[in-house]
Amino acid sequence: MNISLIDLKRQYETIKEDGDKAVLKVLNDAKYIMGENVLSFEKEFASYIGVKHAISVGNGTDALIIALKALGIGHGDEVITTPFTFFATAESISFVGATPVFVDVLKDSYNIDPEEIEKAITENTKVIMPVHIFGQAADMDEINKIAKKHGLYVIEDSAQAAGGAYKGKKIGTFSDLACFSFFPTKNLGCAGDGGMIVTDNDDLAVMVKALRTHGSGENGQRAYNILNDIKAEVAEDLNADNTVYNPLKYYNYLIGHNSRLDELQAALLRVKLKKLDYWNNMRRTHADFYNENLKGTEFITPVAKDYAEHIYHLYILQSEKRDALCKYLKEKGVATGIYYPVPMHLQKVYKPLGYKKGDLKNSEYLADRTFAIPMFAELREEEKEYIVKCLKEF
Repeated sequence: MNISLIDLKRQYETIKEDGDKAVLKVLNDAKYIMGENVLSFEKEFASYIGVKHAISVGNGTDALIIALKALGIGHGDEVITTPFTFFATAESISFVGATPVFVDVLKDSYNIDPEEIEKAITENTKVIMPVHIFGQAADMDEINKIAKKHGLYVIEDSAQAAGGAYKGKKIGTFSDLACFSFFPTKNLGCAGDGGMIVTDNDDLAVMVKALRTHGSGENGQRAYNILNDIKAEVAEDLNADNTVYNPLKYYNYLIGHNSRLDELQAALLRVKLKKLDYWNNMRRTHADFYNENLKGTEFITPVAKDYAEHIYHLYILQSEKRDALCKYLKEKGVATGIYYPVPMHLQKVYKPLGYKKGDLKNSEYLADRTFAIPMFAELREEEKEYIVKCLKEF
């Protein structure tokens, strides 16, 4: 038996008829940039999350970079975040010229430890950027309490957490800005790259819209007016053709990016969004199976906090014999993945920041022990049983 970490072909089979139809309609209509599917998906995603504004971008990394720039974060600023995450979290901070400040995580949930955040705040701290790692919410009440006390912004890195919840509200509603990724392997994934920034702040929404398209057009002008305290109405051209010729894109007000979600991707994501809650529920069902059947073994199973609705973007186990185990499972046809082998503070690129081994003990402990086993909605019962059998045999 061969079992992948995630089977994207099997997933697509469940939406093939609607997916094919949606994509072919875009091709037949020949409107590829910022068309009706992008606008509709943004409205649908905003409604799903429970926010006023959802602004699509080219990918999850761009979402983080643009969110930081929308807040005016740059050289001399510090952003507190977790070292136990994918590189894009820290990379986005460095990209805008700010300094990532890493604080340790909780050993059970793998999320940033709120108690460590306050210790790291300096006069240069501007943002706290928690990551809802592996699909489980960080403790946002505690994080926001600290942010409010010190006058800091909060950006949720929700790349792995579309559809997850904290105390009954969707992840992405607890911050100034929240960022999502639609990379194909995410719980809500497209057929390439894609991302989203959500906010309830009208001015920040304008800034994000301007920054994603070269600081041009109506939103560029609106953003310029906001930054320069100019009170003026900006007319909107609702008939602009973004695919062939939109004259407004030649009037620029800010230095921005070229980071737009493709119309094809938006069409597919609209189909998938309708299935997201079902898929996430299936992931929880599979996680319950793993948890129950791995009781009494040497493996440490994931902890789901009472305040979080975990969506198990990845199902992470811990083992003292991880490397030997992953090799054994590979021989048995069971895919594994190591998330994450090197925490951010020990990456070579961040050597100039002065961190050393032993500084963030929980993150380093987890980096040596954590690994993922197959987790996707379409996992079959016999596959789950086989995976558990192989783990117990080892």
